[in-house]
Amino acid sequence: MSDPASLLAQEVALKYGGKVAFVSENFGASKLAERFGVIRYPALFVDDVLVARPRDFGFFAKGENEGRYTPWRNAESQAKFKADLGRMVELILAGKKDQLRREYQSAAADPPEQVAALPRFSLTDLQGKSLTAAEVEGRVVLVEFWATWCPPCRSTLEWLSALQRQHGDRIAVLALAVESPEEQVRATAAALPDLRIAIADAPAARSFGDILAVPTLFLFDRAGKTARILYGAPPDLHQQMEGPLKRVLQ
Repeated sequence: MSDPASLLAQEVALKYGGKVAFVSENFGASKLAERFGVIRYPALFVDDVLVARPRDFGFFAKGENEGRYTPWRNAESQAKFKADLGRMVELILAGKKDQLRREYQSAAADPPEQVAALPRFSLTDLQGKSLTAAEVEGRVVLVEFWATWCPPCRSTLEWLSALQRQHGDRIAVLALAVESPEEQVRATAAALPDLRIAIADAPAARSFGDILAVPTLFLFDRAGKTARILYGAPPDLHQQMEGPLKRVLQ
């Protein structure tokens, strides 16, 4: 899971006085996520029952107002999440896991839409300049969706900034902020002058196949075709991207 979902889940777990343990598994290194085919987050398991999937929390998804806990930033949605989770825990403690499994057996993994090529987006960067797909045609392109409230995003942005300095005009790194106050985006950008940074609107985010997690990192080759997509922040994220990046640069 990810904040604030994990924080709310911890609150629920604490109510049971040691009978319930909250475990936050590193995205990309979870055996449960692998077993259920979950490749985005947040996802919620009670014991080994998948009870909530990414689209239940929305984000910029096409069904952003159709998930059980959307709009996710709404206090009422978060209260419903906590109430539902409490009921799920009560079923487990009462030895009724089979009932829970039957109720949530349809909560299958949520495969992402496949983005085959760099979408045709149009934004304005923090300097007020136009930022479009046409401007980066013929170059290797890295697109990072990030948020100011996402700690792993900062280290990835710093790594991407170093890549931009290393490769110069051979690559274009675009850092697109979502669900973040502009003043905080600008404060982050001030320390990362090598990056083209813009605030992504919902249409731009949806054009990339619905952004359901941050960071989400896309790599496109010189022809604009998708070479790699990484969701979340697995511990080897940088290593996973460096191989494909080297190949498309050759």
